Amino acid sequence: MTHRQSVRARLPRPGASPRAAASPTAGPTRCRGVAGQAAVEFALALPIVVLLTLGLLTVGVAVRNELAVELAAREAARAASVSADPGAAQAAADRAVALPIEVRVVDDGTHVTVTASYTDPGGVAVLGAVIGATTHTATVTMRIEPP
Repeated sequence: MTHRQSVRARLPRPGASPRAAASPTAGPTRCRGVAGQAAVEFALALPIVVLLTLGLLTVGVAVRNELAVELAAREAARAASVSADPGAAQAAADRAVALPIEVRVVDDGTHVTVTASYTDPGGVAVLGAVIGATTHTATVTMRIEPP
C-alpha cells in the first residue's frame, strides 16, 4: 500500500459521519453502552451520597440540640440565681427552648449550679437507628444575687 492509498483509507467516505470515520466502534451500540455505564455509576454512587447527606443532617441536629441545651442551662441558671422559687429554673428552661429539657438545681448558699440535659432519641432515618439515642448535657454556675 502506498502513502496515497493509506491516506485515502483514513479519510471519511462521502456521506459518512465524521464520527464513523474516527472510530470503527462508533454508532448506536456505543451510545447505549455509555448510557448504561452512566446508569450503573449512578446506582453505585447514589447510596453513598444519600448516606453522606443523612450523616450531615444527623450532625446538624446534634449540634442544634447541644446549643439548645446550653441556652436552656444559662437561662435556668439566671432564673435560679435571681429567684427564690424552686420551679423558676425549669420554667425558664422551658421558655428558652422547645425541647423537653430536664433541669437539676444545686444551691450551696452563695452559688447556684444548674445542669440541663436532653436525650435525643435519634430519629433521623437509617443513621438514627445505627447511632441510637444521645444525651446532651450542659452545666452553668452563677452567683446568687440578693433580692
